Amino acid sequence: MSIQFGTDGWRAVIGDTFTFGNLRLVSQAIADAVTSPDWLDEEHQNHDPNLMVVGYDTRFLSDRFAREVARVLAGNGIKVYLAHADAPTPAISYSVKHLKAAGAVMITASHNAPRYNGVKIKAAYGGSAQPSQCRRVEVCLNDNETRARGPNLVDFDQAVSNGTITRFNPFQPYAEHLQNIIDIERIANHPNRLHVISDAMYGSGRSYLKSILSGTGIEIMEIRSEMNPGFGGIHPEPIMKYLGATASAIANGKGDIGIITDGDADRIGIMDNHGQFIDPHRIMALCLKYLVEHKGLEGTIVKTLSTTHMLNRQASLYNLQVKETPVGFNHISNLMRSENVIIGGEESGGISINGHIPEGDGILIGLLILELMAEFMTPIHELVSDLLNNFGPVEYIRDDLRLSHPVEKNDLVSHLQKHAPNKIGHLQVNNVQTNDGIKYLMENDNWLLIRPSGTEPVLRIYAEGRSKENVKALMEYGRKIAENT
Repeated sequence: MSIQFGTDGWRAVIGDTFTFGNLRLVSQAIADAVTSPDWLDEEHQNHDPNLMVVGYDTRFLSDRFAREVARVLAGNGIKVYLAHADAPTPAISYSVKHLKAAGAVMITASHNAPRYNGVKIKAAYGGSAQPSQCRRVEVCLNDNETRARGPNLVDFDQAVSNGTITRFNPFQPYAEHLQNIIDIERIANHPNRLHVISDAMYGSGRSYLKSILSGTGIEIMEIRSEMNPGFGGIHPEPIMKYLGATASAIANGKGDIGIITDGDADRIGIMDNHGQFIDPHRIMALCLKYLVEHKGLEGTIVKTLSTTHMLNRQASLYNLQVKETPVGFNHISNLMRSENVIIGGEESGGISINGHIPEGDGILIGLLILELMAEFMTPIHELVSDLLNNFGPVEYIRDDLRLSHPVEKNDLVSHLQKHAPNKIGHLQVNNVQTNDGIKYLMENDNWLLIRPSGTEPVLRIYAEGRSKENVKALMEYGRKIAENT
């Protein structure tokens, strides 16, 4: 079977590979894996091994796909809590912890194009399942196929009637948890009464920010919050090229800040009061500065190797340790579970902080940004300018380049390491890292990362430098590699 789990589950085109039939087979494999004796680790032995949570986003057929997952899990003797409506991935993940469940299945393709849907598997700790757990699902899937074993199914209405499937609302416990982390009162007491544009990009984060801030006096204008499974024909990804609606709302004088979440609200983007996009690098650096300098947090900073070195400069000032992981929030999640992590995040906008579940959460980070704005009583663009004055300058570019043919990731990395240059442009190469692609580290915090895709003929190029000229030279070098590969 062509179904394989990546770093964040299984995604495929609806009606092509992502079908009801295939989803039932995957759900059966999940049920087999979850009910195996060692699914729960020692830390979560108090969780119910026969209880699972199921959630879904706003995509086409997501609600029906979620019902089918629930039917299969229930058919295997597992009690299921099924969200009564679309919900953010972090709310479903928190429900696992709150309900002491064995895990969760979230039907979403996150920020992918509308034609995709997917399955995210969550473990008992409220974060992405371990690679070993996903592999176990794959093994069960293949074993079942070999034995021509189909899924166990129950009638949905009957299962609801007898309590095997329970419809539930994940909002309240999740909101209460966030209110214990975020100083909502400080936000409410902002003397100028903040005006916020909340852009859910038609995803399942809709209404959550407004509901959590209800009664605070904060003015929340929701845009792209209605049900639209086609996401208005765009990718529900909070990057500048998809944020015309947010920019228009701000240009019309309707917001001090735009808070944008992706299709399942585990990623964030910010737009300032001048319509300028604030990328996740700056968001993470702002949050770190606030958490350390004003909340007094100590611990480790965790970031993926494609994330800004501004964090490294901050860590040096604060005398804190930085740990760099391969790309994928699951790597950050592992460290958040085992260490005292102040903040963990990646360049795509998945960010979490101390006290939260090990899961990227756009809603949480949006609230934290509002809290720090209230603390300083300063517009967000001025906070960013101050950040860059202290820890910049910094320029960042990412480009995904298609190759003429597929390449073996390990072979290309080995070749690039063997032929590593002494200089790129006028910049001296001081070090080479190969823990996820190849990363050339140069003087003065300039760097270039080249990551071949493991699933398609694409070369991902990331570059950061202290000037536009430096970044331009680095990207030109990366593009030449793509042309010659």
